[in-house]
Amino acid sequence: MRILGISALYHDSAAALVDDGDIVAAAQEERFTRRKHDSGFPGNAVNYCLREAGIGLADVDYVVFYDKPFLKFERLLETYLAFAPRGFRSFRMAVPVWLQEKLFLKSLLKEELSKWAPDYDWENRLLFSEHHLSHAASAFFPSPFDEAVVLTMDGVGEWTTTSLAVGRGNELKIHKEIHFPHSLGLLYSAFTYYTGFKVNSGEYKVMGLAPYGEPRFVRQIYDHLIDVKDDGSFRLDMRYFDYCTGLRMTSRRFEELFGGPPRKPEEALTQREMDLAASIQSVTEDVVRRLVGSIVAETGIPNVCLAGGVALNCVANGKVLRDGLAKGLWIQPAAGDAGGALGAALNGYHLYNGGARKIDRQDSMKGAFLGPSFAQRDIEERLEAAGANFEVLDEDALLDVCARALAEEKALGWFQGRMEFGPRALGGRSILGDPRSPTMQSVLNLKVKYRESFRPFAPSVLREHVAEWFELDGDSPYMLLVADVVERRRRAMTEAQRSLFGIARLNVPRSDIPAVTHVDYSARIQTVHAHTNPRYHALISRFNELTGCPVVVNTSFNVRGEPIVGSPEDAFRCFMGTEIELLAVGNCLLRKENQDRALKRRYEGRFELD
Repeated sequence: MRILGISALYHDSAAALVDDGDIVAAAQEERFTRRKHDSGFPGNAVNYCLREAGIGLADVDYVVFYDKPFLKFERLLETYLAFAPRGFRSFRMAVPVWLQEKLFLKSLLKEELSKWAPDYDWENRLLFSEHHLSHAASAFFPSPFDEAVVLTMDGVGEWTTTSLAVGRGNELKIHKEIHFPHSLGLLYSAFTYYTGFKVNSGEYKVMGLAPYGEPRFVRQIYDHLIDVKDDGSFRLDMRYFDYCTGLRMTSRRFEELFGGPPRKPEEALTQREMDLAASIQSVTEDVVRRLVGSIVAETGIPNVCLAGGVALNCVANGKVLRDGLAKGLWIQPAAGDAGGALGAALNGYHLYNGGARKIDRQDSMKGAFLGPSFAQRDIEERLEAAGANFEVLDEDALLDVCARALAEEKALGWFQGRMEFGPRALGGRSILGDPRSPTMQSVLNLKVKYRESFRPFAPSVLREHVAEWFELDGDSPYMLLVADVVERRRRAMTEAQRSLFGIARLNVPRSDIPAVTHVDYSARIQTVHAHTNPRYHALISRFNELTGCPVVVNTSFNVRGEPIVGSPEDAFRCFMGTEIELLAVGNCLLRKENQDRALKRRYEGRFELD
């Protein structure tokens, strides 16, 4: 039985295809359109999923949308009525969009999908899941657990912002919910807005900024913004927020509490923003840990799955793991709305049709490598058409050249195999570097990624060596857990270095792998497994043979504001527009000095800043 799942029209549109419970394909629309967080109908992603499976839409048994628009519209109306007459301007802007598009989503889906199958039985084969049930399904059904509790935390679905579900076998049921406007995700987004970053894309910047600050506003947050119970349930004081009916996240009362207006985007960061980031991060970690601890205690189920946008907070996830709050922890790599497409498809198979669940103890998400790949001949033809100069090497030669380039502190574009599903590059569409270099972080941030200097980079480490370098002895294949560098790899700081504050602490080498060690000695770890990404595993192994270091710097193959590259042409354009020195696409190796200078382009500023 084949099920197509779709998420669209809110954030990060995507499509996913499931065949008898096996995940065949999944991709975000942004990778094809080159518009970051594209929310339009995911026609390109749908087309890819069908092409990957070698079928037409007529061969799909059901199409499942990831939430229920009528319930969302109900929430919109009830919220505006509750706060009337405040928010009329926002209401006037939102309602026409709903009336033209979102409220009549069934007709829109039928119209779009009829391009593939005009005679499809839409009345009986088009289904709608609930938003949080889609998130929960995306986390539980691919997990290695027979039984688990599923905690979903995000901004808001139809009404729900936080939910507890229990999964057993092929069954999944939501047991508890916290409803809008009380939302941990929107609380974090309020601070994202207030510290000058873009909501729904800048939250990870707040998380990365937090270690530079001191959590001196925690007491104010607890005293005024959020009332948290021992079990992690919470309520917000809505007098401090404006997201229910306004066009801003925070109110004037919020500004008075924290001593001034929001930071304007791109303004210089001050210690206040760093301290605010540290404070909301601390509160978020506390709430997540309380929630996880309480649901395990209440249900007696030791395994926990996480989904929803808050589950991308890898620092909080790492502390849940470190504290031993769950015996088993599994996090959906596409935890945001894109993953809802996958959850919708899995719900269609398991819950609607009673399909049996086959548990893959290794990785049913296939390392999250669920997107398009390109045959070697296709890669060569595409690069030739783009004007690229390249040589074709066998695998052993390619690995040797690339590993040596990394050891020489060169930046390497790495485009191999299937594209990742979710927001993280995991060794399929990555820019790589030498973690031992004390300058690699700043070089990649400022000359390659064209982004803020404080942003940390993640280490990709061979799974078999992870415990030798980090305080983690387990799997973290999706870069969703943070742990500290082990003590023996750290470097002692001088008295003068310890006295530094804020961004001044950035360039102090803190370990044997300074390019991936954050200012608090932590790292966002990706363990690399030979069975899910053999070529990437082989590259890091070759680098380890040369240097004695089984770790490389891994960041997504894009510049600030650009979606991760999706095609060989995208990779070549990014290569030519940045200071990346080598590019490996399949078995093709490109050196910057061999390229036509006329093809070099100014890439910085080409995309809307995130």
